[in-house]
Amino acid sequence: MTKENTTGITEFILLGFTVNRHLQVLLFIALCTIYSLAILTNSLVIAIIRHTQSLHKPMYLFIGTFSFLEIWYPTVTVPRFLLSLLTGNKSISVPGCITQWYFHFSLGATETVTLVMMSYDRYVAICSPLHYTTIMNLRLSAQLALTCWLSGFLVLVFPLIQVVNLNFCGPNQIDHYYCDFSPLLMLSCSETYTLDLVCFILSCFILLGSLLVIIASYFCIVLTIVRLPTASGKQKAFSTCASHLTVIAIFYGTTIFMFVKPPGAHAWQFNKAMSIFPSIVTPLLNPIIYTLRNKEILKTLRRGAGKAVGSSIMNTF
Repeated sequence: MTKENTTGITEFILLGFTVNRHLQVLLFIALCTIYSLAILTNSLVIAIIRHTQSLHKPMYLFIGTFSFLEIWYPTVTVPRFLLSLLTGNKSISVPGCITQWYFHFSLGATETVTLVMMSYDRYVAICSPLHYTTIMNLRLSAQLALTCWLSGFLVLVFPLIQVVNLNFCGPNQIDHYYCDFSPLLMLSCSETYTLDLVCFILSCFILLGSLLVIIASYFCIVLTIVRLPTASGKQKAFSTCASHLTVIAIFYGTTIFMFVKPPGAHAWQFNKAMSIFPSIVTPLLNPIIYTLRNKEILKTLRRGAGKAVGSSIMNTF
């Protein structure tokens, strides 16, 4: 359908969740609290890593990068959703909707690649410990972190160009609280099967491809660990991977279930409910997981808390 034969629309309506006013207030309070805590905890992790010289290592560079991503990933969608819950204004411009979609999925792709780089870091640390400092120096780690960002945003440039060129002629209601891909395509007057297929292939390539790399890395890691002569050495090696494996399980367990589906399979209601977990809850869980399982970060936190308490006591006298 050509542009001349369509009536263009200038904004979409994000329907969000259909709940009564009382539940809407409770939902706003809960999501606002979780979002605020997620921003606070991830910012704290970044600040600790940045201002602690002993944490200026490749592993913590990746953790800091991941925490930075976990600040922006929910920020793309959650504040707009909170605003609609608070004011009732559910409209979003077409350019704003496409921008939200692009950054949401680009940041998600960047997180995926970052998890791969973190697994590679653990692979080198455990399988080649004598060469770790030579291979995984800070310069290479910074280059790998930059590669994560570039690959995450560049991989969706072609789909972005295609989405920008779509015609939207109504209706303009998106059955989601953010601009999700499938509901957005369904509102287009243009032919979208090819674009839907391309994005399905990209989803499989990014998610399943990266997961295979992570599985291969940890297969080599496990083989190396079981060959260690002492039980303490095995326990120490496993403990360095536990946090990363937990984050991987949470991330892929929800994301693959949501986004890797054949073209035309639009389970919006299920995806809408499920998307709250990776988009809002996971950014709060991940820094807690890394903090509670990491002795160096915990040590830095205790030291900082001790200094704060000591300073407060001194100021009272």
